[in-house]
Amino acid sequence: MDRVSKLPDELLYQIMSFLPTKDAAVTSVLSKRWLNLWKFNPNLEIDDSVFLHPEDGKGERAEIRQSFVDFVDRVLARQGDSPIKNFSLKCITGVHPDIVNRWICNVLKRGVSDLDLFTDFSDEDTEEDSYHLPEELFFSRTLVKLKLTSEHCVDWWCLGGTMSYSFSLPMLKSLNIDSELFLCSDDIEEFIPSFPVLEELRMANMEWNKMDVTVSSASLRKLNLHGNGCEGSVNPRSVSFDTPNLLFLNYFDLVAEDYPVVNMKKLVEAVINLTVTDDQVKRLREPNNDLLKEEEDDEDDAVLHFGNVVKLMNGIQNVQRLHLCVDTLEVLALCCESMPVFNNVKFLGVAGREGRGWQAMPALLRNCPRLETIIVRGLLHDVTEKCGDACPCISSEDKGLSLKSCPVNRLEIQGFRGTMREMAIIKHFLDYFPSLKRFDVFVEDNEPTQLRNNDLSNCVTEMFALYKTSCFLVAMSSSWLVISWRRSGKNKDISEERNLLRSFAFECKT
Repeated sequence: MDRVSKLPDELLYQIMSFLPTKDAAVTSVLSKRWLNLWKFNPNLEIDDSVFLHPEDGKGERAEIRQSFVDFVDRVLARQGDSPIKNFSLKCITGVHPDIVNRWICNVLKRGVSDLDLFTDFSDEDTEEDSYHLPEELFFSRTLVKLKLTSEHCVDWWCLGGTMSYSFSLPMLKSLNIDSELFLCSDDIEEFIPSFPVLEELRMANMEWNKMDVTVSSASLRKLNLHGNGCEGSVNPRSVSFDTPNLLFLNYFDLVAEDYPVVNMKKLVEAVINLTVTDDQVKRLREPNNDLLKEEEDDEDDAVLHFGNVVKLMNGIQNVQRLHLCVDTLEVLALCCESMPVFNNVKFLGVAGREGRGWQAMPALLRNCPRLETIIVRGLLHDVTEKCGDACPCISSEDKGLSLKSCPVNRLEIQGFRGTMREMAIIKHFLDYFPSLKRFDVFVEDNEPTQLRNNDLSNCVTEMFALYKTSCFLVAMSSSWLVISWRRSGKNKDISEERNLLRSFAFECKT
């Protein structure tokens, strides 16, 4: 007996929602019960790569592409006016945007609530090298979730060459825009209020229209902004955030000259990636007197105002999880003395790479009094006079002082390359973090590593063995390996663990 066929329609629709629409259509041959069932599935997933197999070159043949268009037209026609909940469309093999917009309008009329579009149109198919979304999309009263992904430029709807401010999506709670470039002739101050209940916003490859930007929303809970500065990659003059209920922030942009308003008192997690050029880094490291002289000569120079980033840090100081990228650490070196205390931070993620420094690390560690976990993505960094006691790059009288006061108990190193300098930094951490109980080191397969060198392997073995360990946990896959070290009581026999690590260091084949 066919027990599956006896299930209620709603459950069968749910089962078929996990299948691409092409595969769901095949179920019509199972029995009479299944003949028309797929046609009324309120969840449609259409992927032209499944239909056309572009890797075989079928997508380049006009007749094959037309057969795909005919298939989608038939599916939508057979469903008639039946309600639809989710519509996912991936179309990257040369279907004209007018046809795609026709399909979008069809599901909009039927009350779609979750719309996921992945498009890639050729320059010949689009006007002015950008894809214009259909006007109907901007007046939907049923859309709750909208995701737009494109390998091409997406142009938010324009009317008569100028933006119409009357568009509104009153039910939209999640908006995700990820394209090669996102164009919106509207100002962000006018754009966001058009979504009165928006809770989640992600905008990638944004280009600000004005030098002064304000992101304001009382409903936002999660915000991902990936900006490219103003037109011509110019640093914004000011960026403000008035988002009192925001819980998560991922902010990637050129450094603004000022952050006059940062209202994020409920923020739990923040990822801050403020990008700077190599030339700006060079000037940031100039003595203060030289910068003051430049300020007298050119008051409009953005670099002279980068110290205002402390206002951004003050506004997010209630976070519990904080991630700072390499350029951000470089900029924070300007405000070490005025850096706020992050009383709630228990997790800190930082990064290092050659060409960028750790001048802000000592102040950062001192100002996280409840820190429990640190993850470092890359140990190597530029040696500067201001690295202080956070690393052993330069001899200091206060060696390890900021580490000694840090309560961190778990440390994870990612992207370990096996250099002697990295070994020295690890030894420094082991020497001066007094509460450290767990230390994980990840060696990634796509990074150059010297771990196969026998002398270095012995060095790794002996160094870790010096630190009263209870066990070594070693794991390895085809793409990474991890050495996990844990501290325990004194006077424990660690010969077995030492032999395990020595054997592992010689035999690993990453």
